[in-house]
Amino acid sequence: AAYDNPDLLVAVVVGDGESETGPLATSWHSNKFLNPVCDGSVLPILHLNGYKINNPTLLSRISHEELEHLFQGYGYTPYFVEGSDPETMHQRMASVLEECVLEIKRIQKEARSTGIPTRPRWPMIILRSPKGWTGPKEVDGHKVEGFWRSHQVPLSGMKENPVHLKQLEVWLRSYKPEELFDATGKLIPELKALAPKGTRRMSANPHANGGLLRKALRMSDFRDYALALDGPGKTTAENTPPLGKFLRDIMSANMNNFRVFGPDENSSNKLDAVYEVSKKTWMADTLPEDADGGELSPFGRVMEILSEHTLEGWLEGYLLTGRHGFFSTYEAFVHVIDSMFNQHAKWLAMSKDVPWRAAVSSLNLLITSTVWRQDHNGFTHQDPGFLDLVVNKSPSVTRIYLPPDVNCLLSVADHCLKSTDYINVIVCDKQKHLQYLDMDAAIKHCTKGISIWEWASNDDGFEPDLVMASAGDIPTKEALAATVLLRENFPNLKIRFINVVDLYKLVPSSEHPHGLSDRDFDSLFTVDKPVIFNFHGYPWLIHRLAYRRNNHNNMHVRGYKEKGSINTPLELAIQNETDRFSLAIDAIDRIPALRISGAHVKEKLRDQQIECRNYAYEHG
Repeated sequence: AAYDNPDLLVAVVVGDGESETGPLATSWHSNKFLNPVCDGSVLPILHLNGYKINNPTLLSRISHEELEHLFQGYGYTPYFVEGSDPETMHQRMASVLEECVLEIKRIQKEARSTGIPTRPRWPMIILRSPKGWTGPKEVDGHKVEGFWRSHQVPLSGMKENPVHLKQLEVWLRSYKPEELFDATGKLIPELKALAPKGTRRMSANPHANGGLLRKALRMSDFRDYALALDGPGKTTAENTPPLGKFLRDIMSANMNNFRVFGPDENSSNKLDAVYEVSKKTWMADTLPEDADGGELSPFGRVMEILSEHTLEGWLEGYLLTGRHGFFSTYEAFVHVIDSMFNQHAKWLAMSKDVPWRAAVSSLNLLITSTVWRQDHNGFTHQDPGFLDLVVNKSPSVTRIYLPPDVNCLLSVADHCLKSTDYINVIVCDKQKHLQYLDMDAAIKHCTKGISIWEWASNDDGFEPDLVMASAGDIPTKEALAATVLLRENFPNLKIRFINVVDLYKLVPSSEHPHGLSDRDFDSLFTVDKPVIFNFHGYPWLIHRLAYRRNNHNNMHVRGYKEKGSINTPLELAIQNETDRFSLAIDAIDRIPALRISGAHVKEKLRDQQIECRNYAYEHG
């Protein structure tokens, strides 16, 4: 929220139990990315009440000195507010808050007057008060105030236990409601007059309803970054560098409301063209050698820290306060943010039911360095299961795209960056791949989300004997190669080739707004012909999405099946039976006319598969 908001002060209350979580522990380092010249400020308030649900908290059980040194080590100046007397604590808190605000203003004034951003020691408050403060001190002879028993429900059984009921009454009357409300239960005018007016009210602050502040991105025409092709499958190119150039120019045109996020992987993911217009945000120390390719700057707009949790939190805060962002990460490690993705998706779904909440920019997530191209990282980096998690969320807020090549990736990215109130998940590898569609064809294909590739099909005017389908770059390559093998060996075989970019096209339109109608699905996939579907992720996800379709029983899905090592791409595909030979053999088995007559071809394909695997073992 504070990034690019120089006049905003963000007060953040942090529980001592929450502070034991990994994401929050790392987030204390966010002060090393906050520039006092051009950013706002964050005032953390660590609330030490001593207990979680029924355990003490670590930070409350270390000495004052150790606690102070810990946060000084994080780069803060801690101010302590400690005690249990309400009146004294209120006065102390007011005094410390004022002191912290004045310190923040001093830091900002000094930095902005010189224009030189040095990393300050931002103030923070450590507030130590009893858990269940001002609640019942004891219940049934057991300590409650200042102990874990005060968590959530300190008193229960009001209908059955008159002692508890009386204790509840005494507790509530201790707040002297007769001095706060009139006879009708309304807040008395003297207190009501103390409330802030207009946008000074917390609920009416436009930063808390960031869609009110959102401005559409100034964007270049993505078609200007198109890869020129001589024809389908005749060119190889890395998929993500053109996207990097597109993001570079978006950033150049939106230097106050667009940032790129990534966990030390933007260069690895081949998006490093963004460094031509803005560097990595960095307020910590620098060394002379950093000038040689380090790409560090206190004024950088590329956010990199090896903590997917922190990046996701930064991005969500940036979007929810009216700005735009783009997050790329390795596929295997996107799982680090599973729970944060879940909560953001839930928030977006609920926000659609709140009429006064304005739309915010979509959370755009590029998953790359994918399962099928882990040529040197191996099995640990092979997990495409994030897509399974995404489809669990509300269809009103999630979108999944698997562009097969450069031009489709550009078309999809342009669409996603212009959208609001979604989580857009884009899966596309960064390595060199065959390129299939020129830009005009890519736009049409991505607009439809699913289509027949006429140039890869030979069923025009006829009912196909087989439908070969794919979703994802490597699976598409192998499915196309399988189609070639089948047509070489069975020239009269009629094959329809379908590629899926928008995964939700497989879902009935009654279940997802992007879903195909049953009539359109049947028209593409037929109602009775075998379908071989080569998928990027776990194969059962396709079955899950399409199980209500008429031809689902004839749909045979290949995908990643937790088999891998440090493989060549083809060897990995062979292990998981997503390779061209396995697909062609499967097709022969599924087509009644070929089950017997195709035996010799199957043997030949198995021989070729063995030769390819042996070549991989010998040559790597």
